[in-house]
Amino acid sequence: MKEVASKTILKALKNLGVDFDEEKVDSNLEIPKDYSNGDFAFPCFALASKMKMPPRDIAVQIREEIGNGPADFSSIETEGAYINFFLDRKVLAYNVINEVKNLGEKYGKNKIGNGERTMLEFSQPNTHKAFHVGHIRGTSIGESLSRIMEFSGDKVVRANYSGDTGMHIAKWIWCYKKFHSRERLKNDEKWIASIYVDAVKKLSKNKKYQEEVNKINQKLETREDKEINALWDKTRALSIKSWKKIYKELNTHFDVHFFESKVEKMGKEISQELVKKRIAQISDGATVIKFEDKNLGVWVLLRNDGTVLYSAKDLALAQIKFEKYKIEKSIYIIGREQEHHMAQLFKTLELMKFKNADKCKYVGFSEVRLPSGKMSSRTGENILYSEFMEEIINFTKKGIKKRDSKLSKDKLEKRALLISVAAIKYSMLKQGSNKNIIFDKKEALNFEGNTGPYLLYSYARANSIIKKAKIKKIPSFAVPKSMEEKETQIVLKIREFPKTVYSSYKDLNPAIIANYSYDLAKSFNEFYHACPVLEGKNKEFRINLVYAFKETLKNSLTLLGIETLEKM
Repeated sequence: MKEVASKTILKALKNLGVDFDEEKVDSNLEIPKDYSNGDFAFPCFALASKMKMPPRDIAVQIREEIGNGPADFSSIETEGAYINFFLDRKVLAYNVINEVKNLGEKYGKNKIGNGERTMLEFSQPNTHKAFHVGHIRGTSIGESLSRIMEFSGDKVVRANYSGDTGMHIAKWIWCYKKFHSRERLKNDEKWIASIYVDAVKKLSKNKKYQEEVNKINQKLETREDKEINALWDKTRALSIKSWKKIYKELNTHFDVHFFESKVEKMGKEISQELVKKRIAQISDGATVIKFEDKNLGVWVLLRNDGTVLYSAKDLALAQIKFEKYKIEKSIYIIGREQEHHMAQLFKTLELMKFKNADKCKYVGFSEVRLPSGKMSSRTGENILYSEFMEEIINFTKKGIKKRDSKLSKDKLEKRALLISVAAIKYSMLKQGSNKNIIFDKKEALNFEGNTGPYLLYSYARANSIIKKAKIKKIPSFAVPKSMEEKETQIVLKIREFPKTVYSSYKDLNPAIIANYSYDLAKSFNEFYHACPVLEGKNKEFRINLVYAFKETLKNSLTLLGIETLEKM
């Protein structure tokens, strides 16, 4: 229908003797946020210099030239410098429903990514530390953005980057050897995290211990101590193994997994080269960059004992990403506390004249907090992923049993996991990434309101309606002469989905789709209560409307990384 509006404008301009490019008309034609301003709107500002008159007068002149306009539009009106096109709601409903039926899981898909090879780096758990609730937010944002970009035509490479070397590893190994060596090594997230927390506590009480940790850190970098290397290998493997189950539950995967230990050497070489080029300098034995921009301060690449910091490793990683994986864009999805570090990284790449420096983007996200306050893997004041999921799943099971006491154990486990993950992910995605989240279990798992379970329940309700219709396939339909207000509202909301995907892609913001999903589900439930679907002469139309809603919500939730359930 946008094409019809565009041709209508072009024809009027041609009749007025105005030469205006077809592509310019298409690019200027807007879809207003508020449908009271029309389904399409054409601003006349770009024509002012060509037609030598105010945009408001241009709009009036073009509207007069259009005359009655195409039959598909109920009216064409001017408001200020805009020409607003209002689609006939019957035509709109017919076109939107059939578009969803024809495209199915491809409804809303576009090609604006133009096949660009894009790497998204996200999740980034460190070995020898806890995978906690805070990690879920970065993982959820990264997976959702990956899906949105794939849906929009990018060729996505999912990347994970983990710290498996450095000071935190040295602290863990030091503490285990000195205080826990009689304990058997365990593939247990809680146990692994407890050793690190104990190390931090003991170091805070006795600062002399830090010298012992520093020596271990140097040995880890040189790889000369066989006993320490063997312990590092075993405990590193245990950490990595514990992540596999987590990523399976969170419905995400990675195409490549980078580790700090593999970029250490290259990071040191780059740092030394930067000194030769006078981008970096030696200061008190350490290798640093003193930025001219005072806001960026000083960036330390190598400590004074020569050990490599993650700043230098990030320079190596950026180079590997573009050279080895032939990507065209690199997106870093990292906690907001690293914002200053990312600014220093991007500025250094610019100073190095790294040819892809302008192709690197940062999506920061703020903290997940408990009602009691901030989480920290240093102090142990956090919720381990495994404990957290167990608590949420048990809570969810109780709710499911109230609705379906005869459900088999396997089905109960599967359903509880899907609902729990939906609740957690949605709570992480519905707010903009720059806002802190205070995670409240009861609120996130509520089946009413702006929650993941509410969205799953809405989908399951739509599925139940279609099943009750007892039809082998969705029937053909005719749009009623007079549509109910709630029918029109849900048609308009379904129609917004492609535009929503586009906005989410451009802004790198899954919250746009998350909030759309809630608005869509709310429109459906209002329609469901106001308009009986399986009764009356409009039955076929309403079944089709339910089907179009169901498919659109499924597509939307899929982009959030949330699996749907046919039955709740």
